[in-house]
Amino acid sequence: MQEEKAAVGKPILWIVIPCYNEEAVLPVTAPLFRKELAELMNTGRVSGKSRILFVNDGSRDRTWEIIRDLAAGDEHFIGISQSRNRGHQNAVLAGLMEAREKTDITISIDCDGQDDITAMGEMVDAYLEGAEVVYGVRSKRDTDSFFKRFTAEGFYRLMNRMGAELVFNHADYRLISSRVLDSFADFHEVNIFLRGLIPLVGYPSAQVSYERAERMAGKSHYPLGKMVALAFDGVTSLSVRPIAVITGFGFAVSVVGFIGILWALIMTMASRAVAGWASTVCIICFLGGIQLLSLGVIGQYVGKIYMETKQRPRYIISERTWEPSKRHYKG
Repeated sequence: MQEEKAAVGKPILWIVIPCYNEEAVLPVTAPLFRKELAELMNTGRVSGKSRILFVNDGSRDRTWEIIRDLAAGDEHFIGISQSRNRGHQNAVLAGLMEAREKTDITISIDCDGQDDITAMGEMVDAYLEGAEVVYGVRSKRDTDSFFKRFTAEGFYRLMNRMGAELVFNHADYRLISSRVLDSFADFHEVNIFLRGLIPLVGYPSAQVSYERAERMAGKSHYPLGKMVALAFDGVTSLSVRPIAVITGFGFAVSVVGFIGILWALIMTMASRAVAGWASTVCIICFLGGIQLLSLGVIGQYVGKIYMETKQRPRYIISERTWEPSKRHYKG
């Protein structure tokens, strides 16, 4: 499929939707995405060449079969499949890079129906008014548990203190112009955290608020463990401040240790030293724990450097619904 960007007039929009084991929810949300796209086309805000791009992230269920059936029944549905599961961020990246040369704007959104699909109209309006990036921002977190709300909001505050430019309460629901994608293509990181990388590109931006709903069907693929891992990847991918914190803390502990040595020497010279194993054991365990924790954080950075130097492909597209070729595409 060789479609050219709209030189003038209505912009071509591709809605990029990553999918991993979504056979339960995809038949529910696909008509909703199609309805919203039809609304955008009927109101003249986007071109009739606009498409809904599903990115199959190595699903083990019938997700890819459903995507192919959707594409066969409606030309506005298209899909690509990765050769294996590579994670949510890489799936979104694969869709964005696939759309880069064929569209004027893209909107990335999860397929579970939690993000307000109707907010796309406001995003497109903001683009038509001059914004190159439009962030979908949650207006409130009433559907989250107290623990999830507390940890999520704490994560955004922590990231900003660490020097990362995150948009508060924004995940991966956003509109991006092809101009931004062309610049973003120069970012070659293997360790990808899109919500932190996109603001680094720059360009005029806007925000659209929306309320997040419950998942329409199926089960969440982001349990607590994956959320913590994503947060840690975000910190270590965008900021070196944790190493600076470790250095400062190490200096503080060294000062305290030096004071302790002076105190021990003074007590010894004054013949007032008292033998005790409890305090010694506590100090050794404390310092040992700090050292192991510090080495672990530094090791994460070393590991990321190792992966970056290998320059392995971030995604490999094995199939396209519109191109039955067996050739693999990577980026």
